[in-house]
Amino acid sequence: MIVVPVKEGENIEKALKKFKRKFEKTGVVKELRSRQQYDKPSVLKRLKMERAVYVQKMQQVEE
Repeated sequence: MIVVPVKEGENIEKALKKFKRKFEKTGVVKELRSRQQYDKPSVLKRLKMERAVYVQKMQQVEE
């Protein structure tokens, strides 16, 4: 359960923004969308490999 403590006099929009950020970090929506369709294991493996290559290129650019 997500709990967002609201301080005295804090704006409700600010508290709502904190809630949304915490909710997104849990990954519930991302998992729900991924479960709506079946992806073959070969497709998942290919996507994982593409992401690894992308991350490696980004790390090389930083150095």
